[in-house]
Amino acid sequence: MASFFDKMKEALNKEHKKNIACFVDGPNILRKELGVDLDKVKKKLSKYGQIKIARVLLDQYASDKLIEAVTNQGFDVTIVPSDVDVALAVEASEAIFNDTIDVIAVVSRDSDFKPLLAKAKEHGKETIVVGLEPDFSTALRNTADVVIDLRE
Repeated sequence: MASFFDKMKEALNKEHKKNIACFVDGPNILRKELGVDLDKVKKKLSKYGQIKIARVLLDQYASDKLIEAVTNQGFDVTIVPSDVDVALAVEASEAIFNDTIDVIAVVSRDSDFKPLLAKAKEHGKETIVVGLEPDFSTALRNTADVVIDLRE
């Protein structure tokens, strides 16, 4: 049976968990050949804090089945009629200036997000990149504070 002090310590630890904003580059990472499981992404990120923003950005070619699956896994879906990279960068930039967010997590293999992670760090946010081979950008991995490889 947990003592009063153990319960208080646990409560304080929960209060001090960092808040994470997670942005998923859907067309880059949610490919059949990669077999990415968003539940696994959430589980790995939960070691670093609580996910407060969970968003998957998809292009106009995303199937209804994919949209439904992503939604069922607890992610908000944003459909972008053009380049997903630009929309993801804009949404993540907004989170950088949100005082309740401590960590910016990008789920992608694309080096285009290197400047986004660098800017987040400049503004005092911790950064996490989640990805996998093939083509997991070395520049992206070297910019992030934490790298999560989904194959490990």
